[in-house]
Amino acid sequence: MDTIEAILERAAGVAPEAEVYLSRAESVGAELSRDRVRVGQASHAVGLGIRVFDGGRVGASSTNDPSRWEACLEAALAAMRLADPQPWHGLPAPAELPAGRLAFDPAVTLAPGAVADLLDAMMAGAAEHPSASVTAGSAGLSRSSVEVANSHGLRYADEETHASCSIEAIAGTSTGFEFDASHAADLDPARVGEQAAFFAAHGVGGEALAAGTYDLVLSPLALAELLEAVLVPALVGRNVHAGRSRLAGRVGEEIMDPRLSLYDDPHRPMGPGAAWFDAEGVPTRRLDLVRDGVLAGFAYDLRTAYRFGADPTGSAVRGGYGGAPSTGFHTLVLEGPVADVMANTAIYVRSVVGAHTANTITGDFSVEVSNPSFIEGGAFTTPVRTAMWGGNVFDLLSRVEGVSTETRTVGEMVLPALRVAGQRLVG
Repeated sequence: MDTIEAILERAAGVAPEAEVYLSRAESVGAELSRDRVRVGQASHAVGLGIRVFDGGRVGASSTNDPSRWEACLEAALAAMRLADPQPWHGLPAPAELPAGRLAFDPAVTLAPGAVADLLDAMMAGAAEHPSASVTAGSAGLSRSSVEVANSHGLRYADEETHASCSIEAIAGTSTGFEFDASHAADLDPARVGEQAAFFAAHGVGGEALAAGTYDLVLSPLALAELLEAVLVPALVGRNVHAGRSRLAGRVGEEIMDPRLSLYDDPHRPMGPGAAWFDAEGVPTRRLDLVRDGVLAGFAYDLRTAYRFGADPTGSAVRGGYGGAPSTGFHTLVLEGPVADVMANTAIYVRSVVGAHTANTITGDFSVEVSNPSFIEGGAFTTPVRTAMWGGNVFDLLSRVEGVSTETRTVGEMVLPALRVAGQRLVG
């Protein structure tokens, strides 16, 4: 009998329902200090999470030593007995899921030589701009697996691979950074290095910006930083019902440009959170959040859905094996009116500093723009020394002039560059 079966069998005699979450991961990585490897590392991790349920009371416990599952189960049972009851309608039953892995590439191997190749390629790319110097960088490769099982006979397993690299550069007082991450062995480390060095070199001698109103092109990174701070939490059911979302009670209303749509697509191959099932074993599905500018719905895990009388959306995620799942997203995709966003004069916003200080309810923000530069005809022209930008995320999404054809994965989002008009900047 394996560990999962043993836990469920023991739990069956003391709790009406039980859930087991088992994760394993192996990785190799290295970090740069200037042009030399500062540290290399390899790791192996395993984690076990147990939840038990009785009469609406929930208890959870976890351990990084699955051989101690009996003590872990006892701790979960003790927590359950002390918990306050809440609405609960049961863990999911097993369902037929599609075969195959959505986020696994056998070409991602945990070879130290492969990590060294990523570092070397980034350094070679950065060398295309000799006025910039590399200050730091990193690369990593990993393979991981998860199993979710419960007392209703559900038992799912999945595997994924991950590759990433990043680098920072400096030229005078101007800095630049770039990164890439994927479930597949399709990184472009040379471009990562080249872009980091480019932004560092290009920013040298940046000109002061006169206060005024400008058209902006937000890179996918800058757009992600603003959406993650304001729009993403506003679409989580728990925040909506707790009064922490501007979108509460507005399903069916137009909340952004009618040419924009936002949806969560867990079945997108190699998407950042691609999976056939969520962290509680609920089958995943495409979840339309904003359709043609109109708010279509919110995301729920089981506990939040049961508490507020909503339907679960397969949106449970875990930050690790410890604790309980929470509501999140798998692969958020933003679509809009495609245009050549770089063609006409505008200020390109590479990233922003201070998005986390935005008002998550009103959407108001005030941020510093990083690596700003004027663009024209698809090319970077005059760099800007620095700029402050204030506005409102919801208003921003109602004044869209176009989005780029190319998209980029940033965190759990797949985003284009976005062009907006009439934004107030102060140098």
